[in-house]
Amino acid sequence: MPKAYWIAHVTVTNPDPYKLYAEGATEAFKTFGARVLARGGACEQMEGDGHPRNVVIEFDSMEAALGCYNSPEYQAAKAHREGAGLANIVIVEGAPG
Repeated sequence: MPKAYWIAHVTVTNPDPYKLYAEGATEAFKTFGARVLARGGACEQMEGDGHPRNVVIEFDSMEAALGCYNSPEYQAAKAHREGAGLANIVIVEGAPG
């Protein structure tokens, strides 16, 4: 079964509530066995519109990645992000190994 990845491009506009989002989301990620591969850090925007914060999170399966996003834990955390930042998030299935 291929792994799956959350890929997020984020601009934080209000750090205090965004911090609450990050704390709650981290707990949801732990529950679903996620591994953070990239979070923030240096980046070079090569094409298209970018955001200053880029995140890649690995899950064991598409089912786990979608389950995490739709979980009550993540949705509660996400409520703190509303109005605290702009985010583009996509969940993609990895290539067969």
